Amino acid sequence: MKIIRQLAPLRKALDELRGRGDTIGLVPTMGALHAGHMSLVEAATQQCGAVVASIFVNPTQFGEGEDLDAYPRQEAADAALLETAGVEMLWAPTVDEVYPDGFATNISVGGLSMGLCGGSRPGHFDGVATVVAKLFNQVRPDAAFFGEKDFQQLAVIRQMARDLDFMHDIVGVSTVRDPDGLALSSRNAYLDTEQRAQAVALPNVMREAAAAIAAGGNISGILQDAQAELLASGFHKVDYFELRNADTLEIMNVFKDSARLLAAAHIGSTRLIDNIAVTPG
Repeated sequence: MKIIRQLAPLRKALDELRGRGDTIGLVPTMGALHAGHMSLVEAATQQCGAVVASIFVNPTQFGEGEDLDAYPRQEAADAALLETAGVEMLWAPTVDEVYPDGFATNISVGGLSMGLCGGSRPGHFDGVATVVAKLFNQVRPDAAFFGEKDFQQLAVIRQMARDLDFMHDIVGVSTVRDPDGLALSSRNAYLDTEQRAQAVALPNVMREAAAAIAAGGNISGILQDAQAELLASGFHKVDYFELRNADTLEIMNVFKDSARLLAAAHIGSTRLIDNIAVTPG
């Protein structure tokens, strides 16, 4: 597996892949890889002739006081995982390579980026959209693969791709969970033993709320009770616990098809997010 850090050699290596007739699948990551990331690699391997993974901890999607400096970085271990999985190329640019002196462009996706994580992390999705657009232009993939765990992010990226006429496929891959149901996340590494045991309340409460909503319960009351239950289970702050339309992310006050329950909550110093589909019983 080639590890490339500058744009000119990246483009040369990609031209070589295309020259041999390979379709290219892009798996963008910020590193600290786990089984969730590797499920994206697996999906890309199944659909494309060659897989390019990126590792870049993007500073523009972190707000003031967030965990940019503490975000786990383990490139050597990540590279070994990717190589074992058959990844052809790792694009691991420096910050200066992505944002050179004089960089002044920002991409903002209206509508879908409002509320949810966009409400509690102002500017976050501008940073995401800008860096992903750059990755798309740098790699020019035939398909790009993103996890459904970051459901709002996936919706924002799909909107951006439509609006800016990126022609490749945007593929969403189902959330991977630990056996107890907690969604895999690089930030789970921040949890101590007690917090990790308490954190499973998030998927458990979400499943209970989803079942109650699907059974015709009062949505407002169910959502309020769910937040209270999280706070009683060890979480100290709930950013949101909402029912949204899975396609438009509009708030749902009446349950119908294409419903998605989305939540973000803090335990210790860690902010966890999750989402599940709500389907008729």
